[in-house]
Amino acid sequence: MKKTAIITGGAGGLGLALDAALRKTGWFTALVDLPGPALDGLETLPDRSVHGCDLTDQQKMLAVCDDIRTNRPSIDLVIYNAGVTQIGAFAETPASTHRRVFEINYFAAVEMARALQADLRSSGGTHLAISSVAGFAPLFHRTSYAASKHAMEGFFKSLRSEEKPHGVSCLIAAPSFVATNIGNPETRTDGISRPGAASDGIDYMTPEEAAAIIVKGYLRRKPFIPVGRVARLSYLLNRFSPALMERMMEKKIAQPSQG
Repeated sequence: MKKTAIITGGAGGLGLALDAALRKTGWFTALVDLPGPALDGLETLPDRSVHGCDLTDQQKMLAVCDDIRTNRPSIDLVIYNAGVTQIGAFAETPASTHRRVFEINYFAAVEMARALQADLRSSGGTHLAISSVAGFAPLFHRTSYAASKHAMEGFFKSLRSEEKPHGVSCLIAAPSFVATNIGNPETRTDGISRPGAASDGIDYMTPEEAAAIIVKGYLRRKPFIPVGRVARLSYLLNRFSPALMERMMEKKIAQPSQG
């Protein structure tokens, strides 16, 4: 019987790449994303189900989890990939925007982890959080986004110790810039935008390249998976010289934005 992976943000570029990579190796995937054209364009297949849901609506999220649980023999992997970015200066960002970013990037993942905790304990499965370089390092004009990803990493790192006695793994993948929505940002007036839409990124990866690294890291049970050259270098630089990491980030991203 195929193992089951739930992928939130499953209708987006990285979500679909993870879906393809896992199904290619024999998994069944359950894709969860906001109702809309992107999700409507996905077919239900013998090895894939599709679920529309606003994950910030807890009752709808619980109903989707129950639907997947009812129709699958086990839930073995949950990939918390759904998220948004927020681009803009903190001085111009209202508190409501900051809270909204946290609701999507942090609290939705936390509540889904709570809803599926017993399932993953039963299967000896894995929580796999898709964070970002901004989850461990600063990022110019992304205060809300970076804060939410730092919180996400702190949660899953701490959860790892609690779940270890139950045979459950908690892994974190940190991509740098993944080219999923460049040129199609759909930025709202509050600065919230689809991930991968920013034009100030560097050394973009394709979703397929990122997914291959993430799946490989999952198979090796790596607690932390830096995804791509920029992520690897940023992790090492931030670990050994946070001040230098900050200066390099400002040189590459902040200064061009101010020019």
